[in-house]
Amino acid sequence: MNKQKYTEVEFKELLTEHNLDWSVRENGVERSFIFANFIEAFQFMGEIAIVAEKFNHHPEWTNVYNKVFIRFTTHDAGGLTQNDLDIILEIESIVNS
Repeated sequence: MNKQKYTEVEFKELLTEHNLDWSVRENGVERSFIFANFIEAFQFMGEIAIVAEKFNHHPEWTNVYNKVFIRFTTHDAGGLTQNDLDIILEIESIVNS
């Protein structure tokens, strides 16, 4: 795992370079997703859980009916690292498939 810490400005630049629609806030990166119904939202969460285990990098998240909110930060680095970028790139590939 790469624990090099990025500043919020640096991480926003990485998001722009990768054309990612995530927000940087309070040393974390976050995004909300809206699905047609609860089942689709829950299936998405199941897919993300598998990715999180693979990366050993777990989200802070909530689910209310068809909405899923996901937030990542690398706690032991005290902010955003390459780990955060890598996992959201993987999530984006799931969303876009």
